[in-house]
Amino acid sequence: MKIGIIGAGNIGGNLTRRLTALGHEVAVANSRGPHTLTALAEETGARPVLASEAARDAQVVVVTVPLKAVPDLPAGFLDGAAEGVVVIDTGNYYPQQRDGRIAAIEDGLPESRWTEQQIGHPVVKAFNGTYAQDILDRGRPQGSPGRQALPVAGDDPAAKQAVRDLIDELGFDTVDSGGLDESWRQQPGTPVYGSRGDVDSIAKALSEASRERTAEWRA
Repeated sequence: MKIGIIGAGNIGGNLTRRLTALGHEVAVANSRGPHTLTALAEETGARPVLASEAARDAQVVVVTVPLKAVPDLPAGFLDGAAEGVVVIDTGNYYPQQRDGRIAAIEDGLPESRWTEQQIGHPVVKAFNGTYAQDILDRGRPQGSPGRQALPVAGDDPAAKQAVRDLIDELGFDTVDSGGLDESWRQQPGTPVYGSRGDVDSIAKALSEASRERTAEWRA
């Protein structure tokens, strides 16, 4: 599969490592340019590109940049993607720690719905509460006892299933956390955020989430 990854930080870098190891054709970009990705490209075989080129012919595009940087993504960066491209949003809103105040999110809009509006394309929310190192270290074969599960939210059943299949390939179970309007259940500060639980514990954590943001996660 052709996969574009925009953002080469902890999550983006480790997804590049795992997905190339699984045989996927990965193009990776960051905000500083392809010349800064030489080491990652040499390590993984991924192709370093400009952010405007990362989605070209891609069937899946992973957007894994700070939320405040989403509006600065190149205009039309998805125009050259494969028909029906699935976009994964791994982002989180960290108003005090990084992003500053985003009024719509403060007013209750789910983070990934905001991202979707900014890029003009539906997204599937996944990997946002996952420790980056776990992507490398905690994948297990299907059916393994206690296999770690990740929540996945999105409106398009086919797109969401494609993401769940990819996560399974990476070695993790998944739990459908609903449509994107329900993706607040996996935002920072909720019980599922940072959890390493199995399917049952992740489902329980999602059910126990509160829509009200705590002070730590508000501007």
